[in-house]
Amino acid sequence: MAESSPLLSALLMGVVEGLTEFVPVSSTGHLILLGEAIGFQGPPGKTFEIAIQLGAILAVVWVYRAMLWRIALGMWHARTTERYYAVNLALAFLPAAAIGATLHGPITTLLFTPWVVAVALIVGGVVIIAIERYQPHAWIRTVPEIGPLTALLIGFGQALAMIPGTSRSGATIIAALALGVARRAAAEFSFVLAIPTMLAATAYSLWKAREALDFGAGGLIAVGFCSAFAVALVTVRAVLAVIGRIGFTPFGWYRIALGSAMLVWLALR
Repeated sequence: MAESSPLLSALLMGVVEGLTEFVPVSSTGHLILLGEAIGFQGPPGKTFEIAIQLGAILAVVWVYRAMLWRIALGMWHARTTERYYAVNLALAFLPAAAIGATLHGPITTLLFTPWVVAVALIVGGVVIIAIERYQPHAWIRTVPEIGPLTALLIGFGQALAMIPGTSRSGATIIAALALGVARRAAAEFSFVLAIPTMLAATAYSLWKAREALDFGAGGLIAVGFCSAFAVALVTVRAVLAVIGRIGFTPFGWYRIALGSAMLVWLALR
């Protein structure tokens, strides 16, 4: 990619964020690889990265807007499905929030390297294939059937996604499958759980980088945000439509292939 086309680079970064954020292949790994390949340098202060992640989050909010509105209205009433759903989301959110607030600095400093991403991609791919092959009977068929303990355990799985290359959606989906949640329900719970998790992570990143934030490159930010939103909107709906038929094994093999290619590339560059 020529350095003279930053808008096209921003568009590609947004497209990759939208494609990969909600499938178990690690958006972080893909963005690191693409950024290195095309020499993309976004605005300082992580403004661009925060913007494209926010675009992906808002796509999920739009897809589930009716359900989120029902939860917002009904969660205040005792013994309702909406209260039950809200409590389970809170339980699933807590582990990543607590561990992330405590270990964000060391993890960012020590683990955000291409080598860690490549290894995590391969390990995650092997785990996905193994879980798909040997997963227990799916006795939890829908999201409302996910109980508090299952939700909390899925939350601990999500906390593993702080290791770059693991994939937030991959960690939550694998944990859900291992706990007997059906594929579609696992994917849907992962998507909805992404909303509080990613909004909190975005707010935390904004606060940490508040003095370095730069919105001067408004065109790059707008292109990245809009492309991430549009592509994530399509991706979430497509995954829900087909995941019951194809399963997650293809994503596992894809992760192994990409991680292996990254290791070769890192060794040779």
